[in-house]
Amino acid sequence: MRIAIKYGAVLVDEDGHVTGRDAGATLVRRLLRVFPGAQVIGPGPRQCDGFDLIPLEFVDGNDTVVINMDVIDSVGVWRILHAHCDEPRIMNFVWWNTSQYSHKVQRAALALSCGLFPTFANSEHTAAEVREIVSSWTTQPIAEKAKIAWVNLGIRLEHVQPRHEPSVPVVLYPAIYLSDRKRPLLFLKVVERVAARTPIQVEARLHEAHLIREMAMNLSRRNWAWVGPLTASREDYWHALSRTTAFLATSTEESYGLEYIEALVAGAVGIFPDLPWAHDILPSGYPFFYTTAAEAEALLYRAVTDTEACRHEIDRAAGGDFVAWLEARHDDDQFEKSIAERVEEWFGGS
Repeated sequence: MRIAIKYGAVLVDEDGHVTGRDAGATLVRRLLRVFPGAQVIGPGPRQCDGFDLIPLEFVDGNDTVVINMDVIDSVGVWRILHAHCDEPRIMNFVWWNTSQYSHKVQRAALALSCGLFPTFANSEHTAAEVREIVSSWTTQPIAEKAKIAWVNLGIRLEHVQPRHEPSVPVVLYPAIYLSDRKRPLLFLKVVERVAARTPIQVEARLHEAHLIREMAMNLSRRNWAWVGPLTASREDYWHALSRTTAFLATSTEESYGLEYIEALVAGAVGIFPDLPWAHDILPSGYPFFYTTAAEAEALLYRAVTDTEACRHEIDRAAGGDFVAWLEARHDDDQFEKSIAERVEEWFGGS
């Protein structure tokens, strides 16, 4: 049984490496580690570094499982493979927020895809959303037979670096996009108020397409803020996290929250909106949730002026060791083991 990974936005450089720092490209690389010898579906055919890049039409559906990261087009993938194969094997991988598909046609297509093909989600929160969509937008027989599993996406714990406390507290904008869902205006409003009360250094590392947005330029004009591109390497990224004091999460919805988990494991104090997605990734007694901008300001001010006390509060909420609590629940070894087991369970005997 072979594996083929489908991600429409995949980019492969001239040396045969999957490029890009976005979550999708990172996940393609992770799946290639989990499934050595897997193919990547894209413009080709072409031999790359450790994998073959091939068009979907060239995939042998008789002995290949297609892990589809685009999900909504799985019926179309099935149709193409079915031209040369009686029973194509397709597994959906839902690694993004389902709210991005808001039109009724998109919701119905997503529901049908996840109802017809085994679906693996990147968190319990996302899996619950998928189940609700399938139940609401398909027929009862399809919903009853839907196969949906999940595991937390997790992080590579070996990347975590020792803490380096900065002389001026560093507050991170914990996203690479300035999309409306992330509520960057709320972030700016709160950090402006905190910066007026105590010295802080705000840092925002953004995707190149968002560096030229008005919001990015507006933030960069503050003398207490730095706005720049994504770090050049994962080592640089984790080094930056090791000196981050706190972050303010403002997103209305997340499928998982990988960047928040990484910053928390690195020792940053996280201030979160009082929303279900945030509660899903944190211990039940986590002390730093807000419902208003004023509450967010008060919590962030505490995080940058009394950081160690805040960390002790978080440790107590997690039963004594917050980082250990996170590591036990967000280790990417669990993800890699679980997705491999699900492929075997769903397709190993077919």
